[in-house]
Amino acid sequence: MAAADAREPLLEVRDLVKHYPLTRGVLFKKQIGAVKAVDGVSFDLYKGETLGIVGESGCGKSTVARMLVNLERPTSGQIRYQGEDVTRLSGRALKAVRRDIQMVFQDPYTSLNPRMTVGDIVGEPYEIHPEVAPKGDRRRKVQELLEVVGLSPEHVNRYPHQFSGGQRQRIGIARGLALRPRIIVADEPVSALDVSVQAQVVNLLESLQAEFGLSYVFIAHDLSIVRHISDRVGVMYLGRIVETGTDAEIYDHPTHPYTQALLSAVPVPDPEAREHRERILLAGDVPSPANPPSGCRFRTRCWKARERCALELPPLDVPPWFRGADTGARHPSACHFAEEKHVVPEAR
Repeated sequence: MAAADAREPLLEVRDLVKHYPLTRGVLFKKQIGAVKAVDGVSFDLYKGETLGIVGESGCGKSTVARMLVNLERPTSGQIRYQGEDVTRLSGRALKAVRRDIQMVFQDPYTSLNPRMTVGDIVGEPYEIHPEVAPKGDRRRKVQELLEVVGLSPEHVNRYPHQFSGGQRQRIGIARGLALRPRIIVADEPVSALDVSVQAQVVNLLESLQAEFGLSYVFIAHDLSIVRHISDRVGVMYLGRIVETGTDAEIYDHPTHPYTQALLSAVPVPDPEAREHRERILLAGDVPSPANPPSGCRFRTRCWKARERCALELPPLDVPPWFRGADTGARHPSACHFAEEKHVVPEAR
């Protein structure tokens, strides 16, 4: 973490908010509330690193991803790319930024147009950004991209339905690489794939990162995959990041109760280690983002909750008692009563 702080961030996200209005009425609509999908998310992304974002379904991970590539406009907050706030850009300036920040979508079955050939799908970015590749050179570039992601260049005239799920995701990755971006936002890119194929796609992403110097925002709910691919991890709960740090800090020294509960649910292959670890079972359901709890959003399910938790929103910061302590926990955690607790024994 200290080494990363010495570098200049490639992407800076500050207090990012996305609220979807709830309205009543047909002719005369009146706003009666809002779904607070993302409510104050901040993080940095550095050149050549992978930032993993994990959390339960509905916590706002995919909404963050869509705002990063400008598919959704934030309600407030900043997304600064190379020092410039992209949320204020439009026209050619926004188009130039979009060339550098591309996205790989979750579902390879619905993210590819079934009426287009693979060559047209991968080459479509060149139609939008013709300065990247002259018309006469595009077919060759598409074939090169297919080869880079492990597909046959001869398949440019095939359609998506002629490929397996893993192959379709490789096509989506090739499309994301077409403009030679600096950042790729991968929104649960392996969750729709068979387990046997997931490792292949993750290994492909890692090799592409090494070859092209890419930076990833890797969004997933599978903690094992996130640990494998990520340099740093942010844990989200109900629209906010509750803990962030390096993969070793998060997985070996979790301090937020929600992170500890998530990690306690990760399957451990060793039966002996599984018997001796503590399993944390949370009470109740995730509150509605339209009516989140006051103070700490996790307090309604937290075994450490006190009166202070309902009155004060805990900041995402290093707890004061950890800053000079002889402990591995020196990373930000949004909990008034954060404490290091190793809940996942090493698999033998």
